[in-house]
Amino acid sequence: MDLNFLWKNTLDKISSLVTPIAFETWFSNTKLIELDSNLAKITVPMHIYKKHLKENYDELIREVFNDVSGTNFNIEYISEDDLDKNNILDTDKIGVPYHNFESNLNSNYTFENFVVGESNRFAHATALSVAEKPGLMYNPLFIYGNSGLGKTHLMHAIGNYINKNLKKKVLYITSEKFINDFIFINKKTKNEHDFNAIENFKIKYRDIDVLIIDDIQYMASATQTQQEFFNTFNELYSNNKQIIISSDRSPDDLKLLEDRLRTRFNWGLLVNILPPDYELRTKIINQKIQSNGMNTLFPEEVKEFIANSCITDVRKIEGSITRVVAYATMMNGSIINIELAKEALKDVFVNNQSYKNSIDNVINIVAEHYNVSNKEIKSKKRTSQIAIPRQIAMYICREHLKEKLPRIGQEFGGKDHTTVIHSVDKISKEIKENPNLSLEINKILEKIK
Repeated sequence: MDLNFLWKNTLDKISSLVTPIAFETWFSNTKLIELDSNLAKITVPMHIYKKHLKENYDELIREVFNDVSGTNFNIEYISEDDLDKNNILDTDKIGVPYHNFESNLNSNYTFENFVVGESNRFAHATALSVAEKPGLMYNPLFIYGNSGLGKTHLMHAIGNYINKNLKKKVLYITSEKFINDFIFINKKTKNEHDFNAIENFKIKYRDIDVLIIDDIQYMASATQTQQEFFNTFNELYSNNKQIIISSDRSPDDLKLLEDRLRTRFNWGLLVNILPPDYELRTKIINQKIQSNGMNTLFPEEVKEFIANSCITDVRKIEGSITRVVAYATMMNGSIINIELAKEALKDVFVNNQSYKNSIDNVINIVAEHYNVSNKEIKSKKRTSQIAIPRQIAMYICREHLKEKLPRIGQEFGGKDHTTVIHSVDKISKEIKENPNLSLEINKILEKIK
């Protein structure tokens, strides 16, 4: 039996039964790898997919698969990490407005136009699972990471999805707005004894199904407001209402917030969005250019220049594209080329890097030398066939290119800098003990040069 053909027919049928974004997120990267007795084994990208498919789509998948195959199979979901470790984990233990009231949602931020890569794939999948089952999956959902990485986009996408598909009452608010509202009712009650203001405040923030609060770190200096937010959080949580929070750092690093608040933030699921790697930055640039009908205007070298100059901020990538177009227009419609782009962005990229992506070049050459793919080197696979080329590539980037540890980690699929240090130290030690490895690396360096 042709497994690929069987699974393709199954997916074709499922695609007509679920929403396009649900299919793209949960099904498009799945694969049927084995039929064993009455068990069909399906691979998925990571553990959150296992949990979500099992809890929300298992019956649909079994029904469609058995209809297509004409047999009676149960489904087993296996993540890529499980395959690497040969170890199946228990995913059940992994912490995974109805009327047009003022939801404050930006309709431009959706799951459909959120560009997914390795650094934000988990955050995207988690956000969609919350949107499909608010209050039931991960509550609260706490999304953290540096500014400009897509936290706000994901939060609005959750709200817009719930509004469109579930008709629940969603409120998006910044912590600054919450503070201002609380200060306002305090003034009203003190000066005018207006107790209706308190009731209106409670209705606004508690008579809802989903509360999305952005930039919670700014509540650190507002002690009284923290007390009110604590009460609001408890009320919503006890009624199984979904709470979604964002911050520029993890709850444990929000030292100025009350301990009881930080404890509650840890009740649900913490999701860290990492800076985009080169591949994701390129995808973002291509999407921005395509959505604005500018495909023919931007040569590849200009895209590469922007991708290598904006390594930590998605907003800066989008702003750079807009600036280049505006500059070309001001220059009487000049053709966009690398010289014009450098001139347009010279004030934006003060410490301009070479537009040639040195790290990506190393990855390409090492991957080719060891007959593995770029994707595998950037993956989490730990087999020696993949791990050794990855460690060698990291060693070359650090010792010969003198790249910074965080940037190497970003370009290798969002790895932590400690992983880079371990790889560099390991290869440095092995070179001293193994002359053949030293010769091997010298061959690779010749290709790079």
